[in-house]
Amino acid sequence: MIRIEELTKSVDTSEGILTILKSVSLNIETAETVAIVGASGSGKSTLLGLMAGLDSASSGDVILNGHSLAKMDEEQRAILRGQLVGFVFQSFQLLPSLTALENVMLPIELKGDPQANAKARQLLARVGLEERWHHYPNQLSGGEQQRVAIARAFATEARILFADEPTGNLDTATGSKIVDLLFDLNREFATTLVLVTHDERLAQRCGRIVKLVAGEIVGDEKTASLSEDAVSA
Repeated sequence: MIRIEELTKSVDTSEGILTILKSVSLNIETAETVAIVGASGSGKSTLLGLMAGLDSASSGDVILNGHSLAKMDEEQRAILRGQLVGFVFQSFQLLPSLTALENVMLPIELKGDPQANAKARQLLARVGLEERWHHYPNQLSGGEQQRVAIARAFATEARILFADEPTGNLDTATGSKIVDLLFDLNREFATTLVLVTHDERLAQRCGRIVKLVAGEIVGDEKTASLSEDAVSA
């Protein structure tokens, strides 16, 4: 599903060239749940952005569902993201001028689906916001906004979901409920989930944890949750 080959990202700074990622290679299989962890500045959010085609690597490649991102321009990467990828961000990234329903409908409408309204309402009901569909983001709590963002991420039945610190702006109790919802929907849709987090408990919910230090992978291990899933299956 996702193959990363010798991925390097460097940027020019006033003090010279700063290398954020150094020859990172990684394979992520279909329907895997993978947490990318590391200290601030370790390169984890940069890696997520490169995997999603939001940025270009200095060298190396990301193969996303058989498509080489290195061979695509920005427009082609955007089209591929629309076909394959959903996002959940720490800051929710909802459009403030649209209601909850309209925010969820938007990616469905962009795909030309005439059932956008019905599908969006169904997803909002699934995340527990069927009574809040007409509210704007500034009328919703942080937890409610993240629920809308999760509904939007699954709206186009994306094959891959990228989540960047999805509980970072939420209190512990709300964050725990959001995590439960995220993993429940992920199982229902059989999505490949890649998330960046500082939260060790959230990372342990994934089947695999990849650890970055100074732009290099220093750990890649299966977790206990993977064994539990295998037993329950």
